[in-house]
Amino acid sequence: MERGPGTEAGRTLADIARQAGVSVSTVSKVLHDRSDVASRTRAKVQRLLEQHGYLARSRPGATALAPGGLLDFVIKDLEGPWAVELIRGAEEALHAVGMGIVVSAARERGGPSAGRWLDSLATRRTRGAILVVPELRESDHAELRRLGVPYALIAPVEEPPSGVPWVGATNWPGGLAATRHLIRLGHRRIAVIGGPPDRLSSRARVDGYRSALEEGGLPFDRELVRYGDFRHEPAYHHALELLRLPERPTAIFAGSDQQALSTYRAAAALGLRVPQDVSVVGFDDLPFADWVTPRLTTVSTPLPEMAAVAARMVLRLLGGQRPETTRVEVAGELVVRDSTAPPAQP
Repeated sequence: MERGPGTEAGRTLADIARQAGVSVSTVSKVLHDRSDVASRTRAKVQRLLEQHGYLARSRPGATALAPGGLLDFVIKDLEGPWAVELIRGAEEALHAVGMGIVVSAARERGGPSAGRWLDSLATRRTRGAILVVPELRESDHAELRRLGVPYALIAPVEEPPSGVPWVGATNWPGGLAATRHLIRLGHRRIAVIGGPPDRLSSRARVDGYRSALEEGGLPFDRELVRYGDFRHEPAYHHALELLRLPERPTAIFAGSDQQALSTYRAAAALGLRVPQDVSVVGFDDLPFADWVTPRLTTVSTPLPEMAAVAARMVLRLLGGQRPETTRVEVAGELVVRDSTAPPAQP
């Protein structure tokens, strides 16, 4: 559905709803080609949409799963290979059913573009949305419900409201596997650099680390725990702090591959070698993990598969069906390469 020049989305949809004697949600369902609207109501709303400068994108009565159309893919950060892998997985899943994808960035709250992705869903040629928006608020969920836009989440910060489908990684088992690997190599002083402490995935990875320490009979030392934001710069400074400790760790579990590469950089700045002086484990198994030197031991996160699962959830909603489950955790595994080794003998 395209909007004609000079229209204002939110006010126009409300005007159409009042003129048709229906809810804004019903107008949005017609706009997004949803099938769960009575034919007489659909025809009335479509006439008003055209009068207000909207153009019908499909014939009346077209089913929600007819080929064609677009899904929105909204992600907080478009930079880096993590986003590329997710977008690739969603695009491949949608291409298989003849649909396309529109990618947009969700800016920080309060920024110049904050919230625009949500405002535009009512007027873009979209039939649903896949959201990688960690700070999604209850008011955002309410607005999506009001607009009648089917959606699924990837890696939410917190448990979403009941009934909202979402996809994540097996974060706790991943943290457990990474730390177990280091313990089995003989490491006893193991540090962790997590992501933001308020994120579900970050907490789960650190919890897996703690569980492995407990299982191995090792103490949990808060001096060896740092939290960053899964990206390079904060992790670099955290790694420097850890490696400058009087009794430095012999191994570091990083909560992302980008944090792991920052640990490489910090070790080099201090004249330390990986893995001879410090072993490093990452998380995600992004393509560069197998290209760097030494090749990075990491926990794989099947990002394309996660995005494909989210896309299939939205497609089921478009077809008038509920997803088989509203919560899916896609399993990864530890990939052992060259960045881990037994600790050096004193």
